[in-house]
Amino acid sequence: MKYTRLTKQQLEELHPEFINFLATQSITAEEWSDIKENKPQVAEDEIDVFSDLVWEGVLSKVEYLENVSTQQMHLFHLTDKEMKLLSVKVMNPEINLTSKEGFAWFKKNWQSDFVEYLTASKAYSEDKNLDKFQLIQQGAVITKGELFQWFDKIIN
Repeated sequence: MKYTRLTKQQLEELHPEFINFLATQSITAEEWSDIKENKPQVAEDEIDVFSDLVWEGVLSKVEYLENVSTQQMHLFHLTDKEMKLLSVKVMNPEINLTSKEGFAWFKKNWQSDFVEYLTASKAYSEDKNLDKFQLIQQGAVITKGELFQWFDKIIN
């Protein structure tokens, strides 16, 4: 398995897609029930293959990721050729960027001496989607990129 298995909830939400996936392999509902009961490892393998297909589809469309912690924000723009990073670090230990109050403070004080910025870019490895997935595994979430775009306009 290349990525990670979808959760039970994710599989339930993708139930129609999973049925289509089984149908492309000529597996009927009756056959699937039999596989689950009599060949559980084969069923697990099918779920793993489906999970990887879903991840591939999602990751190929991801353009922005954000990883926000108490004192830092890592904002990623994932272009065709490279990953661009905009990193924000709050030097005020009393501020928690994950709280409403902390983020409100940041919006007012983003130009203060208590905030540091760093930009960087990095080429993808051989597997662009795996690079994106690893960022998600480290806590990044998929976004529409409003925060990155806002900073990008300010910095450039």
